[in-house]
Amino acid sequence: MLSPADSGLKFKIDENMPKEVAEMLRSAGHDAVSVLDQDLGGWADPGIAEVCRSEGRVVVTLDVGFADMRSFPPQDYAGLIVLRLKRQDKPSILKAFSRAMRLLPLEPVAQALWIVEKDRVRIRK
Repeated sequence: MLSPADSGLKFKIDENMPKEVAEMLRSAGHDAVSVLDQDLGGWADPGIAEVCRSEGRVVVTLDVGFADMRSFPPQDYAGLIVLRLKRQDKPSILKAFSRAMRLLPLEPVAQALWIVEKDRVRIRK
């Protein structure tokens, strides 16, 4: 297993995501913290985005506002992963995110917007 320093990927998990998402990332050797771990619960999207930018962390969220490339240009961030799912129960979220995680070694997330849907991941740069 890679250490977070070896993987180079750091993630911030939004408060609308199950805590298991951070656990999945850490199990894969990534540095993952949640918004709640850092007492950022309830912060508006621009504030969360700025903290992620300053920390060099990839945002992982269900908040489709982060998919607005005019408000959050991907080139300004370590990466944006937005889950856009019709079903947002914990099993559906974990299944979709697990599928998306398989792409991490194959597709750069840096300066990209990943839209994770039930059966596909769209990547925009």
